[in-house]
Amino acid sequence: MGGGVRLVHSGGVRGIRLSRPHHSLSFSSSELPVNCQLLPRSFSIVTTLKVNGIAPNKSEYIFSVVDERQETNASDGARPGGAKDGGGVDRDREMEGGREGAVAGERSTEQGGGGDGKKFGESSQVRGQLLIGLRFSRDCLHFLFRGHSGEVMEHWVFQGVRLADDHWHTFVLTYSGHYATLTVDCNKHRKLVHSRSLSSNLSVLGSRFHIGSQGRWKGLFSGLIRQLVLVPGSDATALVCPSSNPSLAELSVPVMLLDLPEKETDLPLLSHSPQAPLEAEVKVTLGPERSCSGSIRGQLWFNSIRRALYLCDGVLWVPMMQESQRLDYVLEHQVLSTSSETFDVEVFSIPELGLMAAMAHRSPNLGSAIYLWKDGSFQLYQNISTHGALSWTHFTLGKKIFLVVSNYRDSTGNKKTLEKDEHSMIYKWNKKTQRFVNYQAIRTHCARDWEAFSIQGQSYLAVANHRQGNTNHTIDSVIYKWNHGTQQFETHQALQTSGAYDWESFTVGPYHFLVVANAFDGRTTQVDSVIYVWIDGSFRVFQTIKTVCATDWEMFQIGNRVFLVVANGHRLDGNGPGRYAIDSTVYELDMSSQMFLRFQDLRTYSAVDWEFFTVGDDSYLIVANSFDGESHSLNSIIYRWQGYEGFVPIHQLPTIGSSDWEFFTSGEESYLMYSSATSSLSKVFRLKTH
Repeated sequence: MGGGVRLVHSGGVRGIRLSRPHHSLSFSSSELPVNCQLLPRSFSIVTTLKVNGIAPNKSEYIFSVVDERQETNASDGARPGGAKDGGGVDRDREMEGGREGAVAGERSTEQGGGGDGKKFGESSQVRGQLLIGLRFSRDCLHFLFRGHSGEVMEHWVFQGVRLADDHWHTFVLTYSGHYATLTVDCNKHRKLVHSRSLSSNLSVLGSRFHIGSQGRWKGLFSGLIRQLVLVPGSDATALVCPSSNPSLAELSVPVMLLDLPEKETDLPLLSHSPQAPLEAEVKVTLGPERSCSGSIRGQLWFNSIRRALYLCDGVLWVPMMQESQRLDYVLEHQVLSTSSETFDVEVFSIPELGLMAAMAHRSPNLGSAIYLWKDGSFQLYQNISTHGALSWTHFTLGKKIFLVVSNYRDSTGNKKTLEKDEHSMIYKWNKKTQRFVNYQAIRTHCARDWEAFSIQGQSYLAVANHRQGNTNHTIDSVIYKWNHGTQQFETHQALQTSGAYDWESFTVGPYHFLVVANAFDGRTTQVDSVIYVWIDGSFRVFQTIKTVCATDWEMFQIGNRVFLVVANGHRLDGNGPGRYAIDSTVYELDMSSQMFLRFQDLRTYSAVDWEFFTVGDDSYLIVANSFDGESHSLNSIIYRWQGYEGFVPIHQLPTIGSSDWEFFTSGEESYLMYSSATSSLSKVFRLKTH
């Protein structure tokens, strides 16, 4: 194959210029894994480019996917991919804004070689249908995809987008269902909403992915391209914005394009010396990886396992366009028989020993177990005397390692009453014995949860006191502060709570927050939960949020967006029947109003826990559904972040009385673990990725 790829310096920046639609910057879907032949239902395309100009009524392709199975032996004037069926239906009809018809200039752009003429070396056999296309014209960006019927091309147009102005631009196009958003140079989003969406079962079998073309001369990209990254299942805007140089914001730029030259030049991509030819041969290597060396510098290698395109920079293979790791399905990995029902599990790590899991067992007689991850599974390591444990929290102070347990019974094993001695216990890791030992007892009242956090170099513990005696739920929960002199935790602040179930601490910029899940005030579960903010050495009310038997808060960030999700347990008013199928809610921090605003409601069934985790570039939430009013055998649901669609359910995991979920990684593998409050078992699931 001849040349066609050149390295160009322009505006102090390096980019690649294409001079023909050869296969060096394309690859066949036949190299993809056999179980991944469907286009993702949502994705982002991140591109950095520079275009000098473009003629009126013309457009150029940035990226395309073409079905090679649809072939027409077309003449120069035939419309590529536009073969008519027996009824004379033009398969390349396009839809814009829900109305059928071609956009202005569409026919002069798409209808064959009448305008450009046939180029030397171009085959008269034109490859068939376009599945996905991203192209630009003088004032618009066009996103095209094959519709549900397979006969009609959907055509979405972002108006007033000037990319061909001889300046570098970085834009992110995000597609998800009926929504498409465009961000250019990290400026304000442009959003399109359409009645039609990409087919959920649109196959790429037999297709070819093209960079800078649709595999032929017509619509060949004439400018410079610096990066082109496909990010399935994610809104990639937050990955590149904000940026100190938004027009050149980087997500994944090949190493050979990163070095900024001192002056503008136009050099061959494979130039090794002043005598190098103006155009050099570029080939795509398929199959197993081979060594990248100076002799093959500039050559491309397509890794069919990772679905990634790499460029040899003379030393290493660097990614040009790749798909990051993504959750495929979930496998049951280990069934852990426990001594009794388990209300909570805490997974943490001990240096030089590895992963551990502390189980909060219900039985006051059998205590709670600590497990060690060994040879790919959890094995019993230590048993600790607890009194109806409800939760564990791991934290460190310098090199000291601690565990604190929430006990809801007294030391005699009885349920707590006003007169009983009620204590939770802090345990410290002993390096010599390699065991946790008693360190400090703290008086609590049916403690449901502990939260450890640090502010300005000081360490704190917050306990959620659920009730005092059997009926008094409106009591103080307490913030404790570490005293460096006494080496003990001492009372710092008391906050009145109503049947407190959980604390969650987090920071946003310089601000420290603490949110409590209030579950019951003695009469109703419809009580406000409270977000506190740290001001002048103590917590003050920041915002109250209406919740229904709140049992858990989980804070997480996606890019620069801050979220809180609450687990609402059940609705109970007076002596009436309880309702267990209710909505739990995701809230997002709105910086302009300085409040957390409702973002999305998710139907849950007596939810008791949320866990946020990431796999590759994707973000997920999993909920612990515990009871639907009749049974504890329910599915817990995994939701995936879909940008403007919010969280969408993608997996159902059968659980029995699920009380807690923990996400952890070991080596290159990712896992989820749940505990059961109604059965003497816990399970570990392995996340299978592709």
